[in-house]
Amino acid sequence: MPRAGLNTDRVVAEAAELADEAGPDHLTLAALAARLGVRQPSLYKHVASLDSLRQLIAKRAKAEFADVLGRAAIGRARDDALVAMAYAWRAWALDHPGRYQIGQRAPAPGDVDHQAVADRFVAVMTAVMAGYGLDGDDAIDAVRAFRSALHGFVSLEASGGFGMPVSVDRSFGRLVHALVRAMSSWSTASEPGREVPA
Repeated sequence: MPRAGLNTDRVVAEAAELADEAGPDHLTLAALAARLGVRQPSLYKHVASLDSLRQLIAKRAKAEFADVLGRAAIGRARDDALVAMAYAWRAWALDHPGRYQIGQRAPAPGDVDHQAVADRFVAVMTAVMAGYGLDGDDAIDAVRAFRSALHGFVSLEASGGFGMPVSVDRSFGRLVHALVRAMSSWSTASEPGREVPA
């Protein structure tokens, strides 16, 4: 029986849940239609294509993720904010693996709403970096390093990439500690092209 009250928001929400449960590669319009109890053509009233659906999921995921990171960092500064944000990052990514992966998509050209959400996501991190006295290009470099380290770790963890018999929690804790130390001295780190003293 078709579900009542079908609208774009509900379609995107169910698609995000499906991506989390089955994996992004198994997110298809046919699978989503079956989940919603409708025929596939009914979905085209709400989404133009699978690619547009993925863009909508990416926008939704970034908004949710920005809220999670913001709540983790609020009321904290510097190391406390960075640590809280890192652990919130890992928890959300592991709890929502499908939408996390889809959420890495950049906004489509001209998608102002998606770009605004992406900017808000970055703004949460740059606000924390400001606590270390980082702004401008230094803050962007720091955000990129922070994001790359956490994304690499949680992506490997989610895909079963850590097989050694050593606590993954311990390894993550040490990564976070290393990031705290890195951010504390980020503004004095050598710039590209400048020789690092031996």
